[in-house]
Formats: sequence, C-alpha cells, structure tokens
Amino acid sequence: MSETLLPLKEALWAASITKEQLAELPAAHFDRSVVLVDSEEGARRAAEILTQETELGFDTETRPSFRRGQSFNVALLQLSTHSVCFLIRLNKIGLTPEIKSILEDENIRKIGVSIHDDFHNLHKIYSLEPKGFIDLQGFVKNYNIADNSLSRIYAILFGQRISKGQRLTNWEASHLTLHQQEYAALDALACIKIYDHLTTVGFSAVDSPYYRDINATPAPAPKEEPKKAQEASDTDATAEQATENKSTPSKRKNET
Repeated sequence: MSETLLPLKEALWAASITKEQLAELPAAHFDRSVVLVDSEEGARRAAEILTQETELGFDTETRPSFRRGQSFNVALLQLSTHSVCFLIRLNKIGLTPEIKSILEDENIRKIGVSIHDDFHNLHKIYSLEPKGFIDLQGFVKNYNIADNSLSRIYAILFGQRISKGQRLTNWEASHLTLHQQEYAALDALACIKIYDHLTTVGFSAVDSPYYRDINATPAPAPKEEPKKAQEASDTDATAEQATENKSTPSKRKNET
C-alpha cells in the first residue's frame, strides 16, 4: 500500500516565541502606582486624570465560571497611563458617564489586546460606542510578529514573562488582593508599553532571537530508554558475560 505524502508547508519566517522559551524568561513586575476605583467620586477623579492623556492601556477582567451554563459580567475595567493604572470596579459602581465618555472619545487612543472580546462582554450590560481603540493583535503584524497573546508579544519585545497566575481568581471579591491588583494593572500597562516601543523604538523581527520559520514542524525529542528497561538490559548483559566467562577456560588452565 503506497503511503500518501502531505505537501510541505511553505516557509514563513516571523518573530514567535515558543512555550518553552517563554517559561525560561524572568517574570515581569508592575512598578507603577495602582488606584482602586470603587465609588462614583473616585471615578470622577480618575476621569480628570485620564482625560489629560493622549493614550491609555486598556483591559478588562471577568470572574471565571466553572459550571456549565454559568457566566458573569465584566467586573473590572483597567485604564493605565504611563505612571498609574486605575482599576475601576464595574461590579460595584457600574460604567459611570465620565468613564464611558473616555471609552467613546476618539481623541484618546486606547490600546488593548483582543479588544473585540472586551467589547462583546461590555455590550452585554452597557450601551457603548467604543472609539479610538487599537488592537495589538493586528498592530504587531506590521512588525512581523506572529504571536497574538499579550504575554508572548511582551516577552518578544522585553524579554520578560507576564504571569497568568491570577487570571482565574474571583474578580468580584469584596476586596482585591495585592496580587490581583498588580496582575490587572500590569496587563493594561503592558499594552501601552508595547505600543510605545513599536512606534518609537521600532522592532526588527530578523534581528530577534525568536525569529523562526513558524510553519516548520519541531523535530521530536529523542526517546529515552525507560529506566527499568535499561536496568534489565544491563543485568542481562552482565549475566551473559558471566556465562561466557564460565564456559571459557582460563589461559592458566590451558597452559597446564
């Protein structure tokens, strides 16, 4: 029976980091200020600062569901400047007019990742017409970066890994832990850092250590002989040697 050969994929070179390479990188840390916004007055004060900016990092968080058919609404909205990230607790105060106005202001650039998912979830509970948004998933393609996730794009540019350990925590908890706050703030800050780096410093995929043929199939790792099988093999070899020695007269005996 003849074997059908599949056509080889054409080589496609781009910057793309593997899961193994990502795991080896040092963890990124949030080193700016965080402001929790859980009152309408706090939202007004946040808006006064945010409206003075020309670009903001954007993200949302939703409480995860572990039961079939169960879902939750967006609980947290993150808007970050270069120096401070505001964590707006939508599950407590809703989308206030001041914050909604920022999301609909085309003169304030908002940068996020997979923002259509964020919009879809926000539209479930709020009437909103987002304007002035840039989705990094499409934007990085202009720089020959093949990866789509925030953590991988950030790793390619900055050589650091964004931990996702807090992603599946309860974002509707009465109090957000410090780890939750830093995780949420870092995601929004990372968006604005990526955009600024690409538009000011630039990026050369060819010079990146992660430049590779993304269509190439990785070579399988060599199979190691199981330990027990190896031990059995060694034992058999020893036994065979002993038998051979026993059946072969020694040189001294032959001389006699």
